[in-house]
Amino acid sequence: MIKTNERPTNVDHLLEDIADYVLDWKITSNEAFKTAHYVLLDTLGCGILALRYPECTKLLGPLVPGTTVPKGSRVPGTSYVLDPVRGAFNIGCMIRWLDYNDTWLAAEWGHPSDNLGGILAVADYVSQVRLEEGKEPLAVRDVLEMMIKAHEIQGVLALENSLNRVGLDHVLFVKVATTAVVTKMLGGGREEIINALSNAWIDNSSLRTYRHAPNTGSRKSWAAGDATSRGVLLAMMAVKGEMGYPQALSAPGWGFQDVLFKKQELKLARPLDSYVMENVLFKVAYPAEFHAQTAAECAVKLHPQIKDRLDEIDRITITTHESAIRIIDKKGPLHNPADRDHSLQYITAIGLIKGDIRAEYYEKETAVDERIDRLRDKMEVIENKQYSIDYLDPSKRSIANAVQVHFMDGTSTENVECEYPLGHRFRREEAIPLIKKKFSNNLRAHFTNKQSEKIEEECFDKEKLEQMHVKQFLELFL
Repeated sequence: MIKTNERPTNVDHLLEDIADYVLDWKITSNEAFKTAHYVLLDTLGCGILALRYPECTKLLGPLVPGTTVPKGSRVPGTSYVLDPVRGAFNIGCMIRWLDYNDTWLAAEWGHPSDNLGGILAVADYVSQVRLEEGKEPLAVRDVLEMMIKAHEIQGVLALENSLNRVGLDHVLFVKVATTAVVTKMLGGGREEIINALSNAWIDNSSLRTYRHAPNTGSRKSWAAGDATSRGVLLAMMAVKGEMGYPQALSAPGWGFQDVLFKKQELKLARPLDSYVMENVLFKVAYPAEFHAQTAAECAVKLHPQIKDRLDEIDRITITTHESAIRIIDKKGPLHNPADRDHSLQYITAIGLIKGDIRAEYYEKETAVDERIDRLRDKMEVIENKQYSIDYLDPSKRSIANAVQVHFMDGTSTENVECEYPLGHRFRREEAIPLIKKKFSNNLRAHFTNKQSEKIEEECFDKEKLEQMHVKQFLELFL
């Protein structure tokens, strides 16, 4: 068989669709911009709170200590001024560290606000360059638009393309989404975006093993920072003229689909617009893996009834959906905070015992409490088939759990059920005041009251904030 070496002229449709969306699609949804405003604040607040944790802060800053970069990207809550690639890693690492930023659940799950690491780092850099050239800098409204588009790319890819089923991590979709939007921010056109996207897919993805027993570890907290920063690097290379690969996905034998996706075709389940931002899930109440959020709500609700009867408990029934069983149903020892915040049983036990769930409860100081493992040993996890169906229903997107405690005397609590977590679109109005409160509390974990009040004054006024230059916005957090 004679093989030809003719360069393909047709480009994978998926690359073209994403590029055309980023370049040409106008976001008209007021709901999307309103939600993006709160996502921006919530995401930055999560990053600020993470600065309390040395395991996070040890990874921040320049690779070579003392390095500063002219017109570099500032890292909120720190004095670091870094190149955009390293800046994206820093911001992305902070955002994801505590598993407290927004979530998207579908065939593939992930956290679309992880893309803010790359978007904000590039927006700061581009704005400073423009100012030096006497041009208009980017405004926060531009950041919100890129967030909506990054959310949409990552989230729509996740609807029917399951990376976890082939052992790959969802942060590949972060890298793809960041690559697309920041190439545009850097001045790239259609060709540059397609070239950059092709390289993002060719990069492949990290394996999911660091999210699952027995290897669960802290890489899951910096993997998104790594992905969004890689997206920035590939975008900057493409804008300088680096070539792309038109059939990176579909090339027989060598493309992503044949090599890594079991010969399945990658597809967009719906036209790209603003669906994902409108339906994204906020982690309002508890820093915990999202499949356990409703279980946490149920456990906290049961706390007053069982707090004085822990020694009388015979068994605890957790009724849940298939994805939760596959990802966070864990028995046996839990070795570190990353292991514990991805354990359905640990999260439920903490809620029952303490009536609250905080980031510090995943640390060793709390985990040594023998009552936690005693309750974990008494838990049985059961799938409710309807929960699993409703989880995938695009009109519902529920994340249901139920918790019931049975006592040795034969009595039991009610079976407390929660279908939609507090951060769900169906509970958005209920959640907004709490999202603002969460942001304020996170600010005060790091800044003085005076600076926190100044940040709140500027950030809670959506119209005013949208017109603010990115440079001014970031200076609020320095």
